[in-house]
Amino acid sequence: MKLSDFDFDLPDDLIATRPASPRSAARLLVAAGGDLHDGQVTDLVRWLNPGDRLVLNDTKVIPARLSGLRHRDSAQGAVAARIEATLLEPRADGTWAALLKPLKKIKPGEEIVFSADLSATLEAVSEGQGHLRFNLSGTGFDAALAEAGAMPLPPYIAAKRAADEQDKTDYQTVWARNSGAVAAPTASLHFDAPLLAALKARGVEISYVTLHVGAGTFLPVKVEDVTTHRMHAEWGRVSEQAAAEIAATKAAGGRVIPVGTTALRLIESAAKDGQIHPWEGDTDIFIYPGFGFQVADALMTNFHLPKSTLLMLVSALMGQEEIRRIYDHAVGNRYRFFSYGDASLLIPAKADTLQKSGKKS
Repeated sequence: MKLSDFDFDLPDDLIATRPASPRSAARLLVAAGGDLHDGQVTDLVRWLNPGDRLVLNDTKVIPARLSGLRHRDSAQGAVAARIEATLLEPRADGTWAALLKPLKKIKPGEEIVFSADLSATLEAVSEGQGHLRFNLSGTGFDAALAEAGAMPLPPYIAAKRAADEQDKTDYQTVWARNSGAVAAPTASLHFDAPLLAALKARGVEISYVTLHVGAGTFLPVKVEDVTTHRMHAEWGRVSEQAAAEIAATKAAGGRVIPVGTTALRLIESAAKDGQIHPWEGDTDIFIYPGFGFQVADALMTNFHLPKSTLLMLVSALMGQEEIRRIYDHAVGNRYRFFSYGDASLLIPAKADTLQKSGKKS
């Protein structure tokens, strides 16, 4: 299975740099029963049945991009250097792993001052990452980071514009509650309060799980044989309540539909012998064509990068030829791509049959 099998031409002007407003006004491409249907995210209400269950990732994105000054004494006097830091993940020793630019301008033991309240000391460098120990922890750290930090927009947006205050709202789901992600579960950005209320009135159930999306989600695949690619591990949790709810939906004949590839990867990580179980830990699950899905019946997701692991995931769900057809349609009809772009609802033939034989209103 070659990396080139997952390539396609994407016009640069289809990369969205701002989301739709309101959120649920984004376009939705539904692939079901071999047909493609153009609509809006608000149309989810008519595509989902009473008894279906959406699985939502409740991770909360931290404003992980920081800009500060490193001060150093020299024979010519005090010298300052601008250091950009992108927090990646907390480490067991209380430090944060971070990407530092330019890394060559700071040494272990030196301090970076990010604001009047927030600073960090570089304790070590390992595999190109710095280990930062901040002067604050707990709620004090959270408050100072919220003030000094910027949202860690994906590289393909950051290359077009800088993050701003609006991104602190736009790049966060309306149900975010467990801090720790440095990238948003972007399919969930399409949901707002009116859409959630309409889905509830329709009889669609919701479960919450947590996967802290890491910067590894943006790492390119560098091997030609995609089966040899290794995923960056991310921490997640499926609670006893969520596992029980999902299992009950499956037993009742409803469909389990994760919103976003993060939620899908997590519930498949928590599956064993065709059943979902409570689960907590690091997952590096890599889903590509040939994968046997145990829990997910369908998927709501955005449109993904060429040659990305996420494109491989949706190809595993729908089939490579079908995904090629879906993406050709999306490009031809000028759907907006990536984190702030439009959405797709992918319903494999098996789940579509389940819908037709299941409960209708």
